[in-house]
Amino acid sequence: MAMDNGTMEVRDVVIVGAGAAGSWAAWRAAGEGVEDVLLLEKTPRLGTKILASGGTRCNLTTTLGPDEAADLFGTSGGRFLRRAFRILPPQKLREYFHELGVPTLAAPLEKVFPQSGQAKDVRDALLNAVHMTGVEMRLDTQVVSIVPVTDASHSWRVELAGGGTIGVKRLVLATGGQSYAGTGTTGDGYPWLRKLGLGFVEPAPALAPIKSDEKWVHELSGNSLQDVELRLVNAKGKELGRRRRPLLFTHAGVSGPGAMDLSGIIARTKQDGGAAKIAGWCLRADLLPDVSREELREVLIAVAALPGAPLLVKGIPIVLAQRFPLLELPSKRILHEVFAEAGLSARSGHQALTKSARHDLIEAFKGLQIPVSGTLGYDKAEVTSGGLALRAVDPGTCRVRGQEELWVIGELLDVDGPIGGLNFQSAFATGEACALDLAQSSST
Repeated sequence: MAMDNGTMEVRDVVIVGAGAAGSWAAWRAAGEGVEDVLLLEKTPRLGTKILASGGTRCNLTTTLGPDEAADLFGTSGGRFLRRAFRILPPQKLREYFHELGVPTLAAPLEKVFPQSGQAKDVRDALLNAVHMTGVEMRLDTQVVSIVPVTDASHSWRVELAGGGTIGVKRLVLATGGQSYAGTGTTGDGYPWLRKLGLGFVEPAPALAPIKSDEKWVHELSGNSLQDVELRLVNAKGKELGRRRRPLLFTHAGVSGPGAMDLSGIIARTKQDGGAAKIAGWCLRADLLPDVSREELREVLIAVAALPGAPLLVKGIPIVLAQRFPLLELPSKRILHEVFAEAGLSARSGHQALTKSARHDLIEAFKGLQIPVSGTLGYDKAEVTSGGLALRAVDPGTCRVRGQEELWVIGELLDVDGPIGGLNFQSAFATGEACALDLAQSSST
């Protein structure tokens, strides 16, 4: 620590935000030899959002390889993150946590959790690592602004709530987005970036449940399917996104990874153009993604040959179970809505399956239409879409181009991926790229 003119505290590296990205960057930078690292956090503890993630289990990364994982962030996000994910691949991240005393295990849908099933173990491991490497951490310390300066002793002035000021040689911003506001992520870094005149993408909630105004959707609340292929389409039928993940019907619409992964497209479009922009949009749910249309046609024909001529709502599950014994079958309530979309009723018998009705029923199974009207917004969003435009950042180091000694990492960047540990992987990997660059610039 140094003092400027005997009054202002001057620090080499200050990291603002002790979430996943900031705490990782602080630990790794100090571990790589950066001697003076100060970590500032406005809340009373490090890693609050980590504690709340994954149903308090913390899905901390993915079993996918680095390039596969990066590709799930879309074209621009994937291109940007590929270098950071190669610097810190998901498997290497798991090895680091194992060294920190947190062994991990793989779960379905490419997820990775701490073996204990406790998010607290992940947070505590990072907290201990930060302390062990000599990082100074100040909690309950809120930054209110950052100011670039031209001073021989420092590049930035960090102004604190209550009037304190710190001169900073190298500044790292890791304040996160504005989802899970109760954990402290309230978008603090956005006005700082705007004021600097950097490229900025207005934030929108992502990974949020989707709203539907349809009564039948609400009436299915509590029904779920573990293997559904969802396509988000606009009023003209153009596909805007596709995910094959679990789906849950709720009192407000639909949730689960499949729906939430597509929610950011809805939220951003509605935010940019109003409700009219998403009028006529819907999710088309393929309830039997492993059963082809031709196979389903054969199932419906076979139903007619069942002894006792059972109703379709009973006969179709019987034949599907016979032909596809491992298949998850829709609940009877969901089947009722499939029949309704095809113009049939729950009391329909096989005699109702004319050639035209059979076609309509197949299409309902392969694309049940769920109208959408928006999302549940930031209150229920897991991450934030938008932030610092990626063109303003070097992807290998997370240095901000054209700014003296400034790095931006984690969710404050305009990157957001689907559910499955990918957003934590992004936070840790951008923190690693930043930390290594800080260490490299310290030695030159």
